[in-house]
Amino acid sequence: MKISLTSLIAITSLFFIQTGLAQTDQPKDDWKPATSNQPGKDYPKVNSEGRVMLRIVAPEAVSVGCTFRDSSEFKKGEDGAWYGYTRPLDEGFHYYSLKIDGAEVPDPNSMMYFGAMRWGSGVELPAHDQDIYALKNVPHGQLREIFFHSESLNSERRAFVYTPPGYDQNTNQRYPVLYLQHGWGENEYGWGNQGSAAKIMDNLIAEGKTRPFIIVMTYGLTNDTRMGGLRNFKIEPFETMLIAELIPYIDAGFRTLADQPNRAMAGLSMGGMETKTITLRNLDKFSHIGLFSGGSISLEDIADMEAFKQSNKLVFVSYGSREVGGSQPRRGGDPQANVNALKEAGINSHYYISPDTAHEWQTWRRSLHQFAPLLFKH
Repeated sequence: MKISLTSLIAITSLFFIQTGLAQTDQPKDDWKPATSNQPGKDYPKVNSEGRVMLRIVAPEAVSVGCTFRDSSEFKKGEDGAWYGYTRPLDEGFHYYSLKIDGAEVPDPNSMMYFGAMRWGSGVELPAHDQDIYALKNVPHGQLREIFFHSESLNSERRAFVYTPPGYDQNTNQRYPVLYLQHGWGENEYGWGNQGSAAKIMDNLIAEGKTRPFIIVMTYGLTNDTRMGGLRNFKIEPFETMLIAELIPYIDAGFRTLADQPNRAMAGLSMGGMETKTITLRNLDKFSHIGLFSGGSISLEDIADMEAFKQSNKLVFVSYGSREVGGSQPRRGGDPQANVNALKEAGINSHYYISPDTAHEWQTWRRSLHQFAPLLFKH
């Protein structure tokens, strides 16, 4: 017999009574299947508090849990499946794994996402501003998978290219290009999949809030770097591949405006570090810079301020509100202070804080939504 939600709440209520926990810790019983589930799967479920209820059939298991910290103890229901739920989470997207007898495994009920250097589970918590990346009845662009050869790396490389609505019909039109990088532990799928970049752009274009442009997303690592080994990453091979090979390939194969004023680069976290390093060393290639949870640009970072003013059209820096503040000094200095200093120096600089989010995709979705309308306004 399948367990009902009423029965499950009764089980968890008994658990709280027996352990002496406050009754106010009981989850609100308005669960709905997550939009990130496999088709036809009821679990994971989410509620209005931002909690996630998980269910896994593991009849031989001795213990079951999940990687969300401070989650409830998982209990067997009347149907023999294990059930548990999380603390309230930030709205937006989260990676997770199930723990079955000590082994971390993907949840078969979830769609698969690449993060933490592996394919695994993810869950989408409804956000108050999810309309910015909702699938709507508007003209849609295309997310194209391409492969290109890197002579410098002696390898075949992949990229995803977003072309805006009407690209194939308006054959005389050329477009600016944004090179958009993922974060550490992720890959070129990130922005198009959990980042919802194409939907964000489609909606902004439909609302007349941004100029249509092409987005190129490629893998940001070139050496055999593993988790915990970011200190061993060398950016120079990636920089060579991007500047000398990928950009010429895109300009040859797509209808781009192939000049510095119409080329931007942005990235989240590690991708922000890559963006900062590469753009400051290649001011003749990029005119717009976006750093999402990936540091900031200080006056000391700019070797020739007059040259930078002449070439740069925009510096955009963003963070989640839970990432900044506090007593701990931030590497690279105070990002807001750095942005303000650039403004005072006469540089078009913007600082954005995503409310009530941390180092996570909802911060970066919102960042792209804020960043895109500022691009290529010349």
